[in-house]
Amino acid sequence: QVQLAQSGGGLVQAGDSLRLSCAASGRTFSSYVVGWFRQASEKEREFVARIHWNSGNTYYTDSVKGRFAISRDNTENTVYLQMNSLKPEDTAVYYCAATSTWSTLRPPSRSSAYNYWGQGTQVTVGS
Repeated sequence: QVQLAQSGGGLVQAGDSLRLSCAASGRTFSSYVVGWFRQASEKEREFVARIHWNSGNTYYTDSVKGRFAISRDNTENTVYLQMNSLKPEDTAVYYCAATSTWSTLRPPSRSSAYNYWGQGTQVTVGS
């Protein structure tokens, strides 16, 4: 069993930066895919970024490429989402999630592939 604890988030202005953290307990992230998703008010949860722990490969949705960066700290067993040049449209509740059971039928770009979820953290970007 993996427990995910998120930290970070808050209220910022357009152009500012924030860093979200997702720390695992219960076991290490080794061989997991760890993703960040977000859900804006009255919208569906959407994929933001993910990192494949063992390889370090990262993937992003188009709207955040060049602005967001996902990274990992092996020692701390923590995944970070550095968000730069924030825009009002980035406003949402952000969730980290982890999976070790993704497949071509359950690709890690979809929330349904993830078994474990953090508690969510609000990010609000003012214009």
